[in-house]
Amino acid sequence: MKRNLVSIPLGILLVSSFALAACSDGGKATPAATTAVAGTTAPKATADTTPASITIMAPLNTAQTPPDTIIKELEKLTNTKLTYQFFPADTYEEKLNTTFATGALPQVTYLKNQATFIQMKSAIRDGQFWEIGPLLKDFPNLSKLKSTTNDNTKVDGKLYTLYRGVDIARQGLIYRKDWADKLGLKPPANMDELYAMAKAFTEKDPDGNGKKDTIGLTDRNDLIYGAFKTAATWLGVPNNWGVKDGKLQPEFMFPEYVKSMDYFKKLRDEGLINKDFAATSKTDQQKLFTNGTAGMYIGAMTDVSTLNKDLVKNVPTAVVDVHSMVAGPDGKFAAWALPGYANVVLFPKSAIKNEAELRKVLAFFDKMMTPEVANLANWGIKDANYSVVDGKAKKLDEEKWTREVKPFTDAAIGDEDTSGRLLGIPSIPAQGKADELKIANLKFAVQDPVAALDSKTNLEKGVQLQDVIKDATNKYIYGNIDKAGFDKAVEDWKNRGGNKIIEEYNALYKK
Repeated sequence: MKRNLVSIPLGILLVSSFALAACSDGGKATPAATTAVAGTTAPKATADTTPASITIMAPLNTAQTPPDTIIKELEKLTNTKLTYQFFPADTYEEKLNTTFATGALPQVTYLKNQATFIQMKSAIRDGQFWEIGPLLKDFPNLSKLKSTTNDNTKVDGKLYTLYRGVDIARQGLIYRKDWADKLGLKPPANMDELYAMAKAFTEKDPDGNGKKDTIGLTDRNDLIYGAFKTAATWLGVPNNWGVKDGKLQPEFMFPEYVKSMDYFKKLRDEGLINKDFAATSKTDQQKLFTNGTAGMYIGAMTDVSTLNKDLVKNVPTAVVDVHSMVAGPDGKFAAWALPGYANVVLFPKSAIKNEAELRKVLAFFDKMMTPEVANLANWGIKDANYSVVDGKAKKLDEEKWTREVKPFTDAAIGDEDTSGRLLGIPSIPAQGKADELKIANLKFAVQDPVAALDSKTNLEKGVQLQDVIKDATNKYIYGNIDKAGFDKAVEDWKNRGGNKIIEEYNALYKK
């Protein structure tokens, strides 16, 4: 069968992977007697206790692949032989594309985010992945997955994925509080004050070294999960689609989208943001914050502990804080809302030959959602990676946890309340504040009205068409095209299939 998957160029692929197939003695099968004593009944066949061999491909959001400490414990608790194939998140789409095209996807294939899931829907429709919805009732823990989130990941009403839950409204600002205090700045209450903070962090020598070597905001080559979409939501842009003139329209056809481009163009023109952001990876974006160059990071506030851990290595006196209530021009708050999942897992038919094999893989994930295994995947080994204080998990060493446990936390399915895992004790005050703000943001969450809808044309051409808008947006911010040039790109989007997408989404939305 021909496999069609549009690649997203992300530079040179840096592969880091490892394989492990160790197994504890307790996981081995016990041989049954082969002969019966005369006059006695032959023993009944025992259940197969042979460890299930499972290969897992997943994106890696840390600098190095983890040691096998957690894998060995997972194998013991789930009676499996696990091979994890980790690849750097910055180039994961490219690796996913290549592996898919060659028919080499393993039994468990993680995508990267909502965008790559949409990209994969055509292959799902082609029957290249297992439908798992009808089987979940046979697995008590998988049955606890949230139906609303499952609905957002269905394709033509059928469920093919397990999801990794995410805080719906986790986006906000992580910033250098020590710089703000030194310069007499309060958390930005609106977009003008956000700009003023970026300008002060760039021009007023916040690190006190007498050099012009700082910038306000660090960003990357991602208009969705970078700074742009979160800030655009604050400026009044709808979440992917919104209602305009009585019908659904894509976000880039709203005037607020142009205002958002103007806002980022001003930041770039004045040197308040890294000028090469469109070519900057997430790793390099974060390095600009953690090496003391940038004072602002717009994205998932829940990243604050990890960013702080690396920052204080370079700047021991640094203090970070988080903030999310940034009002738009109309004085109202808004928060970009995710669809309830950060990533999904697919099960290729090329690697899983029959339902019996599929059930073994699902049984592994069912065990992963028990409190004991979920705590291992999220917190690590008790008394080595975390302790329990007042019924909550407390990391013993943030750096060790990041190195040994975080890759498995990033692959944990379900949610805090569906897996029964321990809640955590914030490692720094800003993390506790982030946990509070992600709840407060829910009141202002802007949902995507087409999250659970599928446009046939969007599935066929959406990735290519979105590249038209992404390219035009970056060119506008860089000053390579003007408003007329951007409008021309929008017309190009319409003529190449966009009008049909609008028509199809509106037909579904009205039902």
